[in-house]
Amino acid sequence: MSKKLRVTLVRSAIGYKQDQKDTVRSLGLRKLKGTALHDDTPSIRGMISKVSHLVEVEEVDES
Repeated sequence: MSKKLRVTLVRSAIGYKQDQKDTVRSLGLRKLKGTALHDDTPSIRGMISKVSHLVEVEEVDES
């Protein structure tokens, strides 16, 4: 059983630096309230911490 992270975009990236916009896009988030499911890996955790002010994260157990 691997852990997954559900990432939801809750604030727009407009007005933030281009690298943060690129990080949001590479997480698979395109619209507000859009969600993406990712494996819980250090690289994904690092991307989330970079844009933590724009996203909400839930840990999900995959059955």
